[in-house]
Amino acid sequence: MAFDAFYLTCVLEEIRALQDVRVEKIHQPSRDTVLLHLKHREGRAKLLFAANPTAPRLHLTTASPENPPEPPMFCMLLRKHLSGGRLVDISQLSMERCAIFTFDCIDEMGDMVQKKLVAELMGRTCNLYLLSPEGRIIDCLRRIGLDESAKRAALPGLNYQLPEPVTKANPLDWDYDDYMTLLTWSGADLLADRLMDQVGGLSPLICREAALFAAGDVDARVADLLTSTRVDQTANALELFFREHLTHPAPWYYAQADGTPKQFAFCPIRQYGSSQQAESFSALLDMYYTLRDRKDALRQKGQGLRKTVQNLCTRLRRKMAIQEKELQETFDRERLRQLGDIVTANIHRIQKGQTILEAEDFYDEEMKIIQIPISNTLSPQQNAAKFYKDYTRMKNAEKELTRQLELGETELTYLLSVLDELNRAASEQELEEIRQELQQGGYVKADSGKKRIKQSKLPPMRFESTDGVPIYVGRNNRQNDELTFKMARRDDIWLHAQKVHGSHVIIACGGKPVSDDTVTQAAQLAAYYAEATGGQNIPVDVTPVKQVKKTPAGKPGMVIYHTYRTVIVNPYPDIVVDPLNAEKKEQ
Repeated sequence: MAFDAFYLTCVLEEIRALQDVRVEKIHQPSRDTVLLHLKHREGRAKLLFAANPTAPRLHLTTASPENPPEPPMFCMLLRKHLSGGRLVDISQLSMERCAIFTFDCIDEMGDMVQKKLVAELMGRTCNLYLLSPEGRIIDCLRRIGLDESAKRAALPGLNYQLPEPVTKANPLDWDYDDYMTLLTWSGADLLADRLMDQVGGLSPLICREAALFAAGDVDARVADLLTSTRVDQTANALELFFREHLTHPAPWYYAQADGTPKQFAFCPIRQYGSSQQAESFSALLDMYYTLRDRKDALRQKGQGLRKTVQNLCTRLRRKMAIQEKELQETFDRERLRQLGDIVTANIHRIQKGQTILEAEDFYDEEMKIIQIPISNTLSPQQNAAKFYKDYTRMKNAEKELTRQLELGETELTYLLSVLDELNRAASEQELEEIRQELQQGGYVKADSGKKRIKQSKLPPMRFESTDGVPIYVGRNNRQNDELTFKMARRDDIWLHAQKVHGSHVIIACGGKPVSDDTVTQAAQLAAYYAEATGGQNIPVDVTPVKQVKKTPAGKPGMVIYHTYRTVIVNPYPDIVVDPLNAEKKEQ
């Protein structure tokens, strides 16, 4: 990502475009996040400050995060000083992620005073300061004591000190000669690293983009550019790149395969392939962090279930490994029966107290003399019977261990399918349904002391092919069963990715012929919502619903089928989403 000083400049310009802005409400949804509800001439807006060292940012947002039951003390302080205040100025420390918001406020005496809200968004030193008219710190989001190793203390009552100014060059002040100097002087070997060392206010992503634009490679080496022709072209290209994108910035982002923004910047991101342009700089940040925070929160909420299922899989694999070792030992049981026959044939040779019987092995062609250990506490007949008894025990153990391994394999397959569902769950309700499935299977204990709000059952995901044929996709194992054996008609078409865990997919055609395009698109959905997603050339089995049978005494979602055909598809999200209008429409 590239939330650098110049991207912050673009965001502040969008905030400045709002006219006659007043602070209406203030909330603090989390420890590091403050939300100002603003009222302006054209309506209302929300300004988010996130002083989180892992994701510092400042932008307008449409999100409405849940607030704690009791507002934190810093939030109460901001309400006291800034509620009703009018935003009169926004400034930024040169080439730094530090923004200063000045408000006209009314103090306790009814006089008009100016107070400032300073957002420092520089990595580990992220903080949010409320300053008095004299420049003293009224309070801050993260207090830093005088005895700590930090260069600047941050405590109420102290004079606020601006961060140290950036000593690197401003690319807006550079021209062709400066870039020629950058290329010809000694420094880092890579062009992108040399730009990072000498130019301020830019992220590594932008420096790599500049290297790609100017030299054709993000890892371009300066030594390779020092020919008279190339160095001149590179210097001109660098000047053109920064002049164009710093004076005419635009919000660009590169999206992952599932459509989630992975990188953003104020210029096109060409190093990863094609990029897309967003509506505004704030909207891009809002989309990027809202989706990321939602996924992180969902991942954390499902972490307990995921860990439980992973532990169950680990224990089951360990148990099956022991059973396989015991099963291997049963394969040599025939020798026990042979030893029993040899002992029976030589009972007359066994003396009282003897522990070793030496006898001819008549199962060996050479009739070699072997030593057979026997117990001196048992009679000769009992020693022979013990070998036969061990042989019978091994024979029965083979049958039971084989059965137990088959059951274990079935259970492990089921648990791995649940783990795949947890990784693909897109909402809390889906997580809750998976929890209920595990509770019914006895894998997770029900929360007896905690009452859960009863929620309506989620319907399967619904899509439409380009021919207008409905296609349904199950979200979890229980829903797969319900979709295949209750909702679908016997003459509908059933699809599933071959030999991997995944969703059941139904083409609701009611026995009517469907086009190859519809089958292909349904197969792409089956491949996309399967464990093999991300791969290529995924085989997907296609068969009428009437050919699909529930596995006898099987776990939820497990089926068998024999008559089918297989299609090979690529589960690319852009192929799946675009033609199928994949907003996951509910029934």
